[in-house]
Amino acid sequence: MDHAAASSPDAQGLPGCYRHPDRETGIRCTRCERPICPDCMVNASVGFHCPDCAAGRTRGHGPAPAAARPRTLAGGTIAADPHLLTKILIGINAAVFLAVHALSDSFLSDMVLIGRWPPAPFVPTEGVAEGEWYRLVTTAFTHEEIWHIGFNMLSLWFLGGPLEAALGRARYLALYLVSGLAGSVLTYLLASPSTATLGASGAVFGLFGATAALVRRLNADMRPVVILLAINLVFTFTWANIAWQAHIGGLVAGAVIGYAMLHAPRERRALVQYGSCALVLVVLVGLTLLRTAQLT
Repeated sequence: MDHAAASSPDAQGLPGCYRHPDRETGIRCTRCERPICPDCMVNASVGFHCPDCAAGRTRGHGPAPAAARPRTLAGGTIAADPHLLTKILIGINAAVFLAVHALSDSFLSDMVLIGRWPPAPFVPTEGVAEGEWYRLVTTAFTHEEIWHIGFNMLSLWFLGGPLEAALGRARYLALYLVSGLAGSVLTYLLASPSTATLGASGAVFGLFGATAALVRRLNADMRPVVILLAINLVFTFTWANIAWQAHIGGLVAGAVIGYAMLHAPRERRALVQYGSCALVLVVLVGLTLLRTAQLT
């Protein structure tokens, strides 16, 4: 009788953590129900998760990993490095900058945004109006002056990091690319077709607009964002040789997309988020076709 009582479950004590068997614990993962010690606990909306469930690596325990994977504020997947895409974008801009200075001048002229050059009656002509649509994208990754790329990449680092963490990589990349394209399209629409423009400023101002939406979503103090944005807009309209059209186009697109991504209702989140990107793209394509018809 004494031997049987000693081997009963009640007499065996607490189980050991599944990762640290020498540590007894009375806490279990709310998903897979494995015992976890305080060092392994990950706060969840309900109870605690083990590190494997929190990272979506669980196999054979509880719901499917994709369904239980932690999500960002906008519903994206939480990545191990929440700033990886921002680093990659900075790397691409830096690589193009080095290529611009290492290769011939023709490489730079092929990358920048230009509507149509040279003006009539000179031929042959080149530019977006002549079918070189790629310039609307490549110009957003091209810089010629060190101060230009330095300022844009510094802004990209400080603005992009928090946005990438809040949106997730796919949504953040969509925001960046569409904002940069919006800046290019508005420049193509309103600027002189023979004026060459370049730089990531449209995409960076898109991040400004999305940052304002993020601060509003978090109910944080908007004043620092408003002050910083106002300073940049003053430079936009007072500093010579700045394409204000790119800044305004990127800012408006970034604010619209950022607000849609961060305030979309949970039950229709993906539809609203990517639908807003698609809607902005449709408008941009329409404006591009309109300007092309005017120039040709």
